[in-house]
Amino acid sequence: MNIYLVGFMGTGKTSVGCQLAKEKGLNFVDLDELIELKEQRRIVDIFCREGEAYFRKIEKRVLRDVSTQKDFVVACGGGVVLDKDNIKLMKKTGTMICLSASPEEILKRTSANKDRPLLNVDKPKKRIELLLKMRAPYYMQADKIIDTSRFSVKQVAGKISKMLASKGRSLSSGSKPGVAKSGIFERPKIHPCTKGRGSRPRKHE
Repeated sequence: MNIYLVGFMGTGKTSVGCQLAKEKGLNFVDLDELIELKEQRRIVDIFCREGEAYFRKIEKRVLRDVSTQKDFVVACGGGVVLDKDNIKLMKKTGTMICLSASPEEILKRTSANKDRPLLNVDKPKKRIELLLKMRAPYYMQADKIIDTSRFSVKQVAGKISKMLASKGRSLSSGSKPGVAKSGIFERPKIHPCTKGRGSRPRKHE
């Protein structure tokens, strides 16, 4: 079983995913980082040069590859839920958990990063509110929604652990955490927060 973390930018998917995987001895992968590895270029460059449609196609293929693995915590891009096939795949191969936050908190968390094309507008808070409203029907399809606005990363990871335990879903992995189990990652996939990349901002969503 995999744990897929979805939700809007700035809701803590990568940070919480890092923490959850580290605490439970699971493997972790950031879907955007894996896409960059396979494409050999940054997400923002893919968007600028190829457009969103191309990116979503690559995202779908990489998600399909990751879904063949077991005992992974997967931090997904904010727009992965826009494809209904992606939602079906995540729910079929694991548990889909949506992390949410208030527009004010999202703006606070993302304001320092200027590499977010969707928020590089005159009124970013209104853009956040609009995108949240548009994506709400997709995020609502998650198995569980957790508001991270008032909680620390550790607290959110703890809530996820308790939720899964209550549903009788094990979080233990017999493998070495952070290392991929097959060749789909092209190299051992080390947990990003152990390499100083856990705070790396996402470039789109």
